[in-house]
Amino acid sequence: MNSRSNSSEERPQTVASPLSLSWAVRAFRRSSKWLTPGLKVKRWLLLFGAGVVVLGLGAGVAFDVPDFDPHFYIADLVYQFTRRYVSPLFTGSIIVAVGALLVVVGFRGAVRSITTALSPSNSRPLIDVIYRKRQLEQGPRVVALGGGTGLPSVLRGLKEYTSNVTAIVTVADDGGSSGRLRQLGFPPPGDIRNCLVALSEVEQRMQELFQYRFNGMGEGLDGHSFGNLLIAAMTDITGDFDRAVKETSKVLAIRGQVLPATLENVILCAELENDAVVRGQVQVNSAPSPIRRAFLEPTHLRALPEAIEAIREAEVLVIGPGSLFSSILPNLLVGEIREAVRFSTATRIFVCNVMTQPKETLGYVNASDHLEALVQHVGHGIVDYAIVNHRRPSEAALAKYREEGAEFVKPDRDRVSKLGIWPILENLIVDDDLVRHDSQKLAEIICRIHEGSRHLPKRCLPRLEEQTQAHA
Repeated sequence: MNSRSNSSEERPQTVASPLSLSWAVRAFRRSSKWLTPGLKVKRWLLLFGAGVVVLGLGAGVAFDVPDFDPHFYIADLVYQFTRRYVSPLFTGSIIVAVGALLVVVGFRGAVRSITTALSPSNSRPLIDVIYRKRQLEQGPRVVALGGGTGLPSVLRGLKEYTSNVTAIVTVADDGGSSGRLRQLGFPPPGDIRNCLVALSEVEQRMQELFQYRFNGMGEGLDGHSFGNLLIAAMTDITGDFDRAVKETSKVLAIRGQVLPATLENVILCAELENDAVVRGQVQVNSAPSPIRRAFLEPTHLRALPEAIEAIREAEVLVIGPGSLFSSILPNLLVGEIREAVRFSTATRIFVCNVMTQPKETLGYVNASDHLEALVQHVGHGIVDYAIVNHRRPSEAALAKYREEGAEFVKPDRDRVSKLGIWPILENLIVDDDLVRHDSQKLAEIICRIHEGSRHLPKRCLPRLEEQTQAHA
């Protein structure tokens, strides 16, 4: 007896853990917040609950359940009246319909109230937002390479077809605001900023803020854009340019991602036909003599690993449009990116410019001229398709561009084909005055080429060796 009593006395008593009590208190406090006045949710939840009760009442009346005996006075009156004068199925169906209506109205009201509180600027129905987001998540994995103003024009269209977009952007810019920030030790953010804005989902006012350029505010601020300064500040805070771009992407709520081609300090150089060598993107862009060859300093650059991974996983690779030597080639002159593109199994598409660029591509009046320069720098087999505009702008627009030294790029189908590249001739112009690419139409064509190439066996793609032999 003594041993038993001693053992029972020594047995530890079951006591609630302070940790579990603390968790229960916190959970209760969180749940009780739903009862706070002014949330505009309780009324809808009560309506939803009432609808469920009415639904149960209607089902009981409709099926004339023997043991169904409601204890609510009004419900009892309805039940007795139904059994005496009207078909239970008829009355029950009406009550079920009323209950269903209350459930739907209560549910929609609660969801609308919650989503409005979370995103007051989003006026689209929640189901449309969810459906759109899920559809875009199922889109193809697209990687677009370039810079300047050409790459954003592609991104604006692509983001309407897929959220799996990666923009790989050159960091060779050394003009304007970006050039001044480079002198302070920051990577040039200008081209990256333009791509972030192009992929952004935020309201127009936020985009305007990011593109806002300071004027008349003193030598320190004049010429800088707000977006460039924000990215530079974020770089200083995080200590890493790539991380700064990612944090800025969150601010703009972009679809996809924007990656610099490399994090190293790179200088774009060009050897001209007159044997002179110019250094810097601005100098290359305004070269006084035709460009013979472009190259980067230093020669051996390490690409951003995430950029290489994105290229390897891509289903579609888009190169261009944009300045051939100062926006497109600087990405492909990074050795690791060039090789990743060359051996990619994705559908590789080159988007040709509509107009030549004064000085930089002077004399490149045919689409094949641009492609031959691309092949000369990075080798054959870098692209499978070339999208070329075939609509000639108005004479008034052409006259304006001729004054600046730009010419219309002709769609020479045969010479493009001889390079082993399939030419896709389309009307791509959206505005005769500015002769810009139509972003939506361009994205639609890119997606159409991708869908078509998925169903083509590899033997149907142009064989480079056969085309080269035929050309020879």
